[in-house]
Amino acid sequence: MYSDELKEELELFRQNVCRFVETEIEPHYVQWEKDEIIPRELWNRMGDQGLLAVDIPEEYGGIGANFLFSMVIMEETFRANFAGIGGSVAVHSDVVCPYILHHGTEEQKQRYLPNMVTGECVGAVAMTEPGAGSDLQGIRTTARRDGNDYLINGSKTFITNGQHCDVVAVVARTTMDVPGSRGITLFLVDADTPGFQRGRNLEKIGLHPSDTSELFFEDVRVPMSAILGELDRGFAILMNELQRERLMVSVTAVAAAEGMIEQTVAYVKERKAFGAPIATLQNTRFKMAEAATDARIHRSFIEECARLLMRGELDAATASMAKMSCTEMQGRVADTCLQLHGGYGYMKEYGISRAYVDARVQRIYAGTTEIMKELISRELLK
Repeated sequence: MYSDELKEELELFRQNVCRFVETEIEPHYVQWEKDEIIPRELWNRMGDQGLLAVDIPEEYGGIGANFLFSMVIMEETFRANFAGIGGSVAVHSDVVCPYILHHGTEEQKQRYLPNMVTGECVGAVAMTEPGAGSDLQGIRTTARRDGNDYLINGSKTFITNGQHCDVVAVVARTTMDVPGSRGITLFLVDADTPGFQRGRNLEKIGLHPSDTSELFFEDVRVPMSAILGELDRGFAILMNELQRERLMVSVTAVAAAEGMIEQTVAYVKERKAFGAPIATLQNTRFKMAEAATDARIHRSFIEECARLLMRGELDAATASMAKMSCTEMQGRVADTCLQLHGGYGYMKEYGISRAYVDARVQRIYAGTTEIMKELISRELLK
């Protein structure tokens, strides 16, 4: 349970997030969808409002808030049906920043984190490759020692924030003669480093304002000080930090489902069929009851997981359960709510169409549903 003081602080913060969403995002989102990218200045405006990396300690420019405040930002962004922005911010604030905070040197923390809090520096993670997705052990990008430096060569794809990023946490193989994950290292690469090149902004079926890119590395020279964590220990860092990433995806799935339910409740009360609002039809009422119950159950689960995370007790299997179950629930709710909109649900003018398409990738990134089942079963049957 949370204290009354913390609940009040969270509510005030939530109101601030909602105001920002209403004034700075909502009026422009349709245009950003058409542009298939958000303006770079939005990052700075979010930083000005204290909406980036809120749990970074004060000594690195943050406000030192707890994880619940990060949850609020994601919840209100996704509940308002602006997943194309929420997903980009989550990668920056809830993936890259924790990597640096928990595993970076003091020099790396001082160099990057204050600018990431203000939005002057946007972060990305370069894991996925054309031939390596959920199986991170299949990474082919290499970083070979050259004197006191490393030369990075390879390519990455599906990289969120690829067009706007200023620093990239690159996953590369540093030791070639060891199996699987044992020779992987993370490097912090500045986007202005010679040899680094952004590819095209990839066209997706959803999350249109979120820039998703190919990245190329051709003899990108970085010093040893660019290593994040320890040499050949990158896989362990990725595994340790995935709990938070997967929980945050779960949080966004529940919030998005709650938003879809709110939209659909309003619609079925207004839309008439056979001379009465379709909310009076038993099928509508039962379907809405099922969706609301589904979302409520998962809300309780993610709140339990958030408490575990803040105590340092969220294990990989539980985080995988949350990610799998919450995103599958989001898909069910999206399908139900679009169906209840009838033909109008298939039209872009109704927000449920966007929510439906944006929901699909949630079951893929941060580890597919199938990978989550594998991780859960391993723990269960070990």
